Amino acid sequence: MAALPRVLNVNVGVLGHIDSGKTALARALSTTGSTAAFDRAPQSRARGITLDLGFSCFRTALPPQLGPGPGELQFTLVDCPGHASLIRTIIGGAQIIDLMMLVIDVTKGMQTQSAECLVIGQIACQKMVVVLNKIDLLPEGKRQSAIEKMTKKMQKTLENTKFCGCPIVAVAAKPGGPEAPESENPLGVSELIEVLKSQAYLPSRDPSGNFLMAVDHCFSIKGQGTVMTGTILSGSVSLGDNVEIPALKVTKKVKSMQMFHTPVTYAMQGDRVGICVTQFDPKLLERGLVCTPESLHTIHAAIISLKKIQYFRGALQTKAKFHITVGHETVMGRVMFFSPAPADFNEEIQENAFDFEKDYLYQEEYLSKDSKSSEENKENDQSGEVQLPRQQWALLEFEKPVTCPKLCLVIGSKLDTDIHANTCRLAFHGVLLQGMEDKNYMETFLPKLKVYKLKHKEGQVERVMDDYSVIGRSLFKKETNIQIFVGLKVKLSTGEDGVIDSGFGQSGKFKIRIPDGLKPETKTLLTAASKKKSKAGKGDANKEDESSKNDSAQPVTITLLFKRYVFDTQKKMIQS
Repeated sequence: MAALPRVLNVNVGVLGHIDSGKTALARALSTTGSTAAFDRAPQSRARGITLDLGFSCFRTALPPQLGPGPGELQFTLVDCPGHASLIRTIIGGAQIIDLMMLVIDVTKGMQTQSAECLVIGQIACQKMVVVLNKIDLLPEGKRQSAIEKMTKKMQKTLENTKFCGCPIVAVAAKPGGPEAPESENPLGVSELIEVLKSQAYLPSRDPSGNFLMAVDHCFSIKGQGTVMTGTILSGSVSLGDNVEIPALKVTKKVKSMQMFHTPVTYAMQGDRVGICVTQFDPKLLERGLVCTPESLHTIHAAIISLKKIQYFRGALQTKAKFHITVGHETVMGRVMFFSPAPADFNEEIQENAFDFEKDYLYQEEYLSKDSKSSEENKENDQSGEVQLPRQQWALLEFEKPVTCPKLCLVIGSKLDTDIHANTCRLAFHGVLLQGMEDKNYMETFLPKLKVYKLKHKEGQVERVMDDYSVIGRSLFKKETNIQIFVGLKVKLSTGEDGVIDSGFGQSGKFKIRIPDGLKPETKTLLTAASKKKSKAGKGDANKEDESSKNDSAQPVTITLLFKRYVFDTQKKMIQS
């Protein structure tokens, strides 16, 4: 029996703005592929356990860069439909899209969703081909110059992305539009296939680790069972293995498998496969994940490392809610941003790990060139340079638990933004470093997270007691329990270091001990001020107030600085 030719599969994401002609292009490529490249018998296309449900594919001869010998290159086209599902589909399969086609309507150029697709491409995939579609709508006399103009425009747009210099191909996937007769041949599609072949590469695939598959279709076959078709995101699967459907908490045995209409006993990362199991209602799972039993975790909150998406307008603020896409789910989540302590801003980035031993600084918003906190840092920093940390993190708290693999991709977006507003809805992307499986994570887990706020209080010296102590006021409210502040260090505006010794009276005043003694000039300054006050006091009380107002041009201030950990249940004040 002759050996089957080698089939190499490359997954191509077809992305673009709504109505740019993505589906028409997928259809044109698949028919061109099936008639020009290999004549497939109609019966082999009858839907048995076919694996191109919701997907389409075409095959060509193996291009020379992919090695010698017989074999075929199969392009599996992942046509990403309408917008809301685009994000779920692409992110879910981000690890398995090897190549992306960005479809642009040549008469309209880049549109909002094209930009969002470009963002997802930059996060999720290595190579891109831009397809300028609908060239049949350009008047023939001006067609060539219009295509050249749009090509230049696209090259400019891609200049600062990782796809700078990528191929740009002009086509008409369905000349005359959806109503035109089928006899109209697509334009430029065979040239596009050549470009795709030239861009194809051997993707790195790893069969080790836990099996994880993104299911995009589920249907039953009479007398066989239920077939789940999808793409393997990691690991591998063999006939007879047990697999878990975590969303439904059920485990099933793999009864049979098919790839490219052919029964197989094994499949690995990057393969599209149909897995048949028994006694399972396909209606229960339209899309979702299937995995090695107990390998996925259901989490209520997570720590992620993240980067802001440059096209997102507006600040990323702590306590704000975003749509968080993680694994195959999109849920609402609240964020809290934090950064390294300022001294560690330039520390090396830790890939895929989080250190619970370190202290982190709470941020009201993600620090970027245009954020408020950066402006303040800039003012404090004499060089005028904005100091930004090399790495930042967020605590995500989900409104409902999510099931996902470790270290998976996370994308935060504002999907409730008006779809017609000309603005990118994707806000940040990151990697999930630590999930919290315990429902009571606020008590059990968060106290381990050492994120602190810097607290800064100011008061004034009211009078001198002796050479080594002064009485202060206005640092605390009347009702404050001063006892908890006893022993904390303070600094006077005249330079002396002091320690809060005790409360003084009932009105929130307190005594400060100055271990090294007051400087003579500080003593003179304070004695002069209190003499003025007592003179005024002999008149009447109103004058005393007046006097302290005039006086307050040059009071001696007291500064108290301390750290407080956000998740410390005892709310301790820490001074280094």
